[in-house]
Amino acid sequence: MEAAGQRSFGPMLLLPGLIALSPLSGIPRLPSTVAVMVALIAGQLLCERRQIWLPHWLLTRSLSRSQFEHALQVLHPMARWVDRMVQPRLTLFTRGPALYANVLLCLLIALSMPPLELILFANTINGAALAALGLALFTHDGVLALLAFAFSIGSLYLLGQAFL
Repeated sequence: MEAAGQRSFGPMLLLPGLIALSPLSGIPRLPSTVAVMVALIAGQLLCERRQIWLPHWLLTRSLSRSQFEHALQVLHPMARWVDRMVQPRLTLFTRGPALYANVLLCLLIALSMPPLELILFANTINGAALAALGLALFTHDGVLALLAFAFSIGSLYLLGQAFL
């Protein structure tokens, strides 16, 4: 976490994004829990923290070597595929003032998640947006940030159609 510094926020947004993108988003109250996680992470970015703050009980958790190696075995093929797809490009959409726009987008996504929970699997779009945004912030890939913005517009459209 200390070595990654501010880039640690990307993976921390990617994780709740992947949860919301998965079929788990159909579990009642889970999207709202994810929304709280996203708001806490985005709030820390908005406060210009150099690295993410996590509770002590979470920081002291550990995996056995065999569990860690198994996780690496499972994740390695996916990570290789992602590495081939993402790269630093259009970085103006992931740095400087655009970083704050991305943080505000995260907060907007978090706000839209609880009402969309009433529509089964509607938060999958928000999950895609968060996953793309988390990966974009970690890899400085502006194309992914733009993709996240497009997913967010789709989510807001769905929200508007459902409740207006």
